[in-house]
Amino acid sequence: MNAAVMTESTIVIRGRKVVGGVAEGEALVTRDRISGWGGIDPRTGTVVETRHELRGQSFAGKVLVFPGAKGSSGWSAMFHMTRLMNSAPAAFLFNEMTTKMALGAVVTHSPSMTDFERDPLECIETGDWVRVDADRGVIEITKNKNGDRP
Repeated sequence: MNAAVMTESTIVIRGRKVVGGVAEGEALVTRDRISGWGGIDPRTGTVVETRHELRGQSFAGKVLVFPGAKGSSGWSAMFHMTRLMNSAPAAFLFNEMTTKMALGAVVTHSPSMTDFERDPLECIETGDWVRVDADRGVIEITKNKNGDRP
């Protein structure tokens, strides 16, 4: 039997498209909402918010899995800056739709989804490889038991 088949498993979750497109990358997962204004460094995509579980970690080029946005309407402006500085997430997967979250996803141009059949916070872990096909409403999560990217 192929070793790759023995060490990997794939989970499929369906959800609703917010911003279309297809992207894939390593997952960065948090159960904490993220503050845009004062909570991130848009130059690097690093979470700088004090007491946030992702403080010091960058979401640049990763699939960001989180409950949603918090804070002011400046949230979308800060995430728009990440797109301009090439430090935006590859995709957004979030549970709570708000106007600031929707606008942030739109101005970032990152494929984005919500309203999942299963909570991605229960299925995805930091380091999993995630393919987001927002156009089809499908997320494929590859769990690699030996920690390597598939």
